[in-house]
Amino acid sequence: MCGIVGYVGNKQVVPVIIDGLRKLEYRGYDSAGIAVVDEAHHLDIRRAEGKLRNLEEAIRLKPLDGTYGIGHTRWATHGRPTEENAHPHRDCTGRVVVVHNGIIENYVKLKDRLRATDHRFVTETDTEVVAHLVEEYLREDPSFETAVRRAVRDLRGIFALSIISTEEPDTIIAVRQGPPVVIGLGDGEYFVASDIPPILQHTRDVFFLGDGEIAVLTRDSVRVTDFEGDIREPQQQRITWDPIMAEKGGFKHFMLKEIYEQPRAVRDTVQGRISLDTGKVYLEQMDITEAEFKSFDRVLVAACGTSWHAGLAGKYMLEQLARVPVEVDYASEFRYRDPVIDEKTLLVVISQSGETADTIAALRGAKERGARVLSVCNVQGSMITRESDGTILTHAGPEIGVASTKAFTSQMIALYLFALYLGNLRGTLDETQAKYHAQQLAELPVKIERLLSESDSLEELAREFHRSTDFLYLGRGINFPVALEGALKLKEISYIHAEGYPAGEMKHGPNALIDERLPVVVINTKEAGNQPSELRYEKTHSNIVEVKAREGVVIGVLNEGDEMSRAECNHVIEIPESSDLLSPVLAVIPLQLLAYHIAVRRGCDVDQPRNLAKSVTVE
Repeated sequence: MCGIVGYVGNKQVVPVIIDGLRKLEYRGYDSAGIAVVDEAHHLDIRRAEGKLRNLEEAIRLKPLDGTYGIGHTRWATHGRPTEENAHPHRDCTGRVVVVHNGIIENYVKLKDRLRATDHRFVTETDTEVVAHLVEEYLREDPSFETAVRRAVRDLRGIFALSIISTEEPDTIIAVRQGPPVVIGLGDGEYFVASDIPPILQHTRDVFFLGDGEIAVLTRDSVRVTDFEGDIREPQQQRITWDPIMAEKGGFKHFMLKEIYEQPRAVRDTVQGRISLDTGKVYLEQMDITEAEFKSFDRVLVAACGTSWHAGLAGKYMLEQLARVPVEVDYASEFRYRDPVIDEKTLLVVISQSGETADTIAALRGAKERGARVLSVCNVQGSMITRESDGTILTHAGPEIGVASTKAFTSQMIALYLFALYLGNLRGTLDETQAKYHAQQLAELPVKIERLLSESDSLEELAREFHRSTDFLYLGRGINFPVALEGALKLKEISYIHAEGYPAGEMKHGPNALIDERLPVVVINTKEAGNQPSELRYEKTHSNIVEVKAREGVVIGVLNEGDEMSRAECNHVIEIPESSDLLSPVLAVIPLQLLAYHIAVRRGCDVDQPRNLAKSVTVE
């Protein structure tokens, strides 16, 4: 979620960078900083904890200016959110400065190596090692570009970097391995940023760095190579958005933009929190001790709407991975009963905004009874995060569309991380199992990207079913929350009556609704080799056959290559295979898109559906 801005050109560099950082505030941050180099090759840095206005005040009290520079907004992963840990970071000689978005997984080993050659580290961050590494290679070869290229080949993890050096005037080197990097092309000036908005007021000509690419920006040119030094030809594009479209990223609606932001939201929520080498999960912002986490004898989850569906998926995750009993409550009902709660109870509250009135009330009621409270939230500093004993922030970025999409998937990822964390503490997961789950999580964003790139068929489905008056969504096990969420999305934005139901309950009433006019969406996925998952698949397949026997129209959400259930469905939506506990993240995305396209065809206000608000702050 960190934001990067860099500029080299003829303008006053400080206003350009500060304005650019302001346009990245939506990404969330806890500190900010700027580094500039003047015509005398003197490097100056200002940093401040907290909001951007604190950095602006530091600059007001001690002005600086230069001909080129880099700026950063930080969301802490390694190291507390302090001025000392704020970016930019420099090496001990003061000639190399870096800002960074991402996580350097092997920074401890690199630090140990560099300490052996007289490098001294002054922060708790993983980023500082990059500046020292570049400086180390500059000792062997005075070429700044060569030093950066050698340094990035030593790094493991995901990272976007902007680096400057007093040894190479009017030059910024940008690197991408994972997080986005945008290069802006002006007249005698060049820009680097984490997103398009900081660049747009200066130039509409941009290109995106690809993974494994390095851009060298000067006042006169920009050149792109791969990490080995081979020349790459970037695909330049001209941005034609007006200011409103810039906010929407070129998408017709905020909701559609946010659906397509889910790979990034998943990456950012995971970033810095799990080791692929050990499967160990690291959670920040916890005033709950490991001993307390081990001592809880049950977990309660309280949430509303979409967040409640995420909590229901989290129940399956926590019970399977941590072997702890979990109950899931609507927060709006929680306060109106007399729940059995004591100091052995952990309450997990989930809220995108952190200001949901019913959820706050549930939190306060539980704390009065002695429970400890962990929140899953997208807004740092919101009421829920302030009153919780610990918080897992979902780094989804701002969600403008009322119908939640990326917040939902990020919440499920946060709960998955917590289940792994708790399972490790409670000894219910061994290292082999933990590493397997970590690897599945690492592969998830790419699977989501592929799923989104192959979504054209959903518009055809919307064309066929947008006049339907009712929908039924079915799922079994961890797919049941997906059925609930798919139905909620459809009713929220298209105003079509839709119900989510456990597939096993069909014989207990819903079968009476089935006829040739009723579309029935059935989520039927499985994890190969997972016996309970395969059994669930077989039972749900029987439900599909049952619906077809009653002339129902079946839309199956199936794994790629599933020929058995495909043969019984009228329409098929394919999703990539994944682990059982992560399949809801993949299964819900086409249901979000189906709801979106149906709503558009019906002429509904997708981003602001009638009678609904983004954050429910009153009962």
